[in-house]
Amino acid sequence: MAKMIFVSLPVADLQTSIAFYEALGFRRNPKFSDDASACMVWSEAIHAMLLTHDKWRTFTERPLPAPGTAGVMLSLSLESRDAVDAMNLAATAHGGKADVNPVQDLGFMYGRDLADPDDHLWGAFWMDPEAAGAGAGASDPKR
Repeated sequence: MAKMIFVSLPVADLQTSIAFYEALGFRRNPKFSDDASACMVWSEAIHAMLLTHDKWRTFTERPLPAPGTAGVMLSLSLESRDAVDAMNLAATAHGGKADVNPVQDLGFMYGRDLADPDDHLWGAFWMDPEAAGAGAGASDPKR
């Protein structure tokens, strides 16, 4: 079996979250979705599991994250600066927030961070792989 990551995210409104992630370019996998969860596919290896709060509680007894807090930020590489901008526009048009952190433009790398309707943080970034090898901090795509 190929190595994959399934990132589980508690969501207040499953249908709103599905629409949000579809607007960002994820696609829903009905095989791993039901009335309380949705598997949203970014790539063959990356999946976001959107879980209602009740479903979330079947996985852990830990409290739900407080609104406006961040325990993790996930970053997605995109094919161009325009794609980064488009993802942020889609976020604001579908109940999320764009530019929750300062825009990062290092020339060889461009990134903008967004939050989904439940304040889960995502970084959208583009990097020129040829120029990145010569750039400072090239080993860390977010810094």
